[in-house]
Amino acid sequence: MKTGAAPIAILSAIHEEQHALLALVDDVERIEIAGRQFHCGQLHGRSVVLVLSGIGKVAAAATATLLVDRFAAGELLFIGVAGGLHADVAVGDVVVARSLLQHDMDASPLFPRYEVPLTGRSHFDADLQRATALAHSARRCVAGTCRVHEGLVVSGDRFVSSAAESAALRKALPDALAVEMEGAAVAQVCSDFGRPFAVLRSISDRADDAAHVDFSRFVADVASVHARAIVDDWMFGRSNR
Repeated sequence: MKTGAAPIAILSAIHEEQHALLALVDDVERIEIAGRQFHCGQLHGRSVVLVLSGIGKVAAAATATLLVDRFAAGELLFIGVAGGLHADVAVGDVVVARSLLQHDMDASPLFPRYEVPLTGRSHFDADLQRATALAHSARRCVAGTCRVHEGLVVSGDRFVSSAAESAALRKALPDALAVEMEGAAVAQVCSDFGRPFAVLRSISDRADDAAHVDFSRFVADVASVHARAIVDDWMFGRSNR
């Protein structure tokens, strides 16, 4: 399944990461819908659509829905940065999500805390095959420079930037590796539409009082470099199946 197949959608949270990935894409056509620039092209012989997700769960969910409904995306990959939560996760490390949860979802007492109302679920699992391949690509690309973790990533409509906030999240969700603002929303959309997905996050900070320090430099010098190498390797592997 190559050029004529359903496109693989790649969402980036930040302009710098998208620019790094666009350098890999051939025959790019740009289409604007709902204020978003969708970049359609070819990467290792596969049709792809690259787009900025927007920041926060609503923006990301709207973008994911457009990718499925207007571009007939067959699967989605989310690339971005995140704050590290788990004690083993350090700045510069890479996290591949195995499942995602909205840490600010709370419709109790009508529904259990974290459960998305009317779904019966709080956790949305990434596609096992794609997440495993993504983790293998990450380990090949960052070997010797940082660690790759796999597990729970949590999302919420708040930039977690204090030691007190991150400590509260660790206490409530001790298995959480990282916190960000979009992934779980994309996961829910993919679940609704029956689309497989994967999520890759570079750890830019420890979600504490120093979370804003040198963020731009990290994105340019580390996250974008990792994203480009890992996606290139992952897509190369897909094209040779």
